[in-house]
Amino acid sequence: MHQTFDAALEINLLHANQTGADHNRKHFDRWGITCLNIMSSPGAGKTVLLEQTLKVLKDKFKIAVIEGDMTTELDADRLRKYDVPVIPINTGRSCHLDSKMVAGGIHTLEHQYNPHDFDLVLVENVGNLVCPAEFEVGEHAKVALLSVTEGEDKPLKYPVMFQEADCLLITKTDLAPYLDIDLDCIADNVRQMNPNITIIYLSAKTGAGLSQWFDWIEKILQQNPVKHLSTQV
Repeated sequence: MHQTFDAALEINLLHANQTGADHNRKHFDRWGITCLNIMSSPGAGKTVLLEQTLKVLKDKFKIAVIEGDMTTELDADRLRKYDVPVIPINTGRSCHLDSKMVAGGIHTLEHQYNPHDFDLVLVENVGNLVCPAEFEVGEHAKVALLSVTEGEDKPLKYPVMFQEADCLLITKTDLAPYLDIDLDCIADNVRQMNPNITIIYLSAKTGAGLSQWFDWIEKILQQNPVKHLSTQV
């Protein structure tokens, strides 16, 4: 009986969250914004990836960031240096962003700026390989990061993240020569569950793979039919 109640509660929570995510996506679609949900375990390199992304793309596209963290605005402060709107969300004890939290960020964006001016919203989710993958926030695509230091088995142990992701960035590849790690094995493990996923090998330190990541973002932007082709410089 208790397990049945818990399962029903989880279904209701996910259903309510999905309704909120669909509502958020309608806002983004109306404004012509593409939203990417960036997810990983702590320390995989989400924030430094966003730093590199903003550095290169902020003059080509109008970008805003919704920055999720359990406490502090340390990561938000790092991204504000790139002169883009950064909306921080502290989740407290929650290990993920949900659609209601992101709705608050959307309303902040709407009240402080003209949302029609933006092309791309990057959501940096809370560092966690489990919960963020189950709670949509209104994104058009999910991006997962997995650093080489985490091992080859993580896609098999935490499958939902990699099943749901549209793009996987295997990060910190500059460390691979110093580790007992097989990059092809990571990719093979992921493709067992998600054969259509885009996989990019990346090192934010050396710059390897960043151009492929930027190309992937532009491809996603071009798939939004509203306005993105006309916003490129």
